[in-house]
Amino acid sequence: MTEQVTAPAPVLVRAASAETVRDGAASLITLFADSAQTKGALTANRATLRRGSPGAPAHFHTRATELFFVLGGKLRVLLGESVVTLGAGDLVTVPPRLPHAFAPAPGTEADVLVAFTPGMDRFDYYRLLERVYQGRAGVEEIRASSERYDNHYHESPVWQAELARA
Repeated sequence: MTEQVTAPAPVLVRAASAETVRDGAASLITLFADSAQTKGALTANRATLRRGSPGAPAHFHTRATELFFVLGGKLRVLLGESVVTLGAGDLVTVPPRLPHAFAPAPGTEADVLVAFTPGMDRFDYYRLLERVYQGRAGVEEIRASSERYDNHYHESPVWQAELARA
């Protein structure tokens, strides 16, 4: 007797029904599929970074590779000790433990598809960022959640110099 393997169900998210959170005055995050929905395969969201958005500070993840695919605009990304600028159609993957950060290139906007694989529950982290932005939670809650959301902040003189240059 052969064992029957059940394939995971497809995940379909319509743009009109996707939840969007605001984690800053110039930044929106559209939540597409979290780890629970994809049975751990991936987590996906869209980052819309308007001109002047600070993006994400230097950080790293220990359990997942993060992928950035630029849909439009220009995105600058810290990759360890170097900074690259990505344009529409460019893709970069960031392996676990590599410090990285991202923001729109100076004077531009960036529209980016972001995915983590394997998936990790991130949507509550993005909701926490929104609560902090709205003043309904404190930055200490972000610090306290670093293990839960596998988001570890990192001091980067290279990124600080890049931001100062812009």
